[in-house]
Amino acid sequence: MVLHKDNVGRAWDAGESSWTSTDAILYALGVGAGTTELAFTTESPEQLTLPTFPVVLNGHRGGNLADLIGDFDHARLLHGEQSISLHSAIPPAGTARATAELEGVHDKGRDALVRLKSSLADVSSGALLAEVRTGLFIRGAGGFGGPRGESVSWWRPDRSPDHVVTYETRPDQALLYRLSGDRNPLHSDPAYAARAGFDRPILHGLCTYGFTGRALLLTLCGSDPGEFGSMSVRFASPVLPGQTLDVLIWVTGADEAVFQTLVGASTVLDRGTFTRKPR
Repeated sequence: MVLHKDNVGRAWDAGESSWTSTDAILYALGVGAGTTELAFTTESPEQLTLPTFPVVLNGHRGGNLADLIGDFDHARLLHGEQSISLHSAIPPAGTARATAELEGVHDKGRDALVRLKSSLADVSSGALLAEVRTGLFIRGAGGFGGPRGESVSWWRPDRSPDHVVTYETRPDQALLYRLSGDRNPLHSDPAYAARAGFDRPILHGLCTYGFTGRALLLTLCGSDPGEFGSMSVRFASPVLPGQTLDVLIWVTGADEAVFQTLVGASTVLDRGTFTRKPR
């Protein structure tokens, strides 16, 4: 297994992504929004777009991962980290051009961590809409003597959370979310999921990410996507469709918070950080 560490810093044009009002609504439904969030789930009176929507527009697809990262078994690939930084509210319909970059290939001992960045700019105005960063763990690909990468400190306050938001996921949640573009059979095919070691298909990590983004938007931004700044997490364990998500939020500053998402006593999203755009 050989990783192309010399490609770190390489950028490429990842092409354009267009979306419609229907796409934005379908994404909102896929991450659990419903009749209490009509601004995101209908086009009337003025449709808004959930701030986490750009994760389904990311531009990594423009590069061949094997050519870019190296020769590895894709079955060993795990989604480890996800962050988004918004520069403006996402319109309910539009076209964005993506520029992608391989930001790092890090040696984590037994495993390797690959970090990718995608910048999305509005085609009509040229304005930067969002930056999306993804961390991918490649199991068994570490030990090559490379840098471990930056370690960001994180702490959970020693007190009760300031907000707890509970969401029920649907038994068919993954079937709905996959319509926004991620057709990985791990989330829909029981036989495929069994080969991967799961009793049944699991929920997309980015679906759990979207549920959690809704909780942050509601509690910290008054449901105004224009106030949503950034959100980052580490994926800790899988979620099964139909399970209940508890989002625990601690306000740590005027425009800052940390959070975790749990299923029962199990942490599924960890080391969460959030920033609100200054008012």
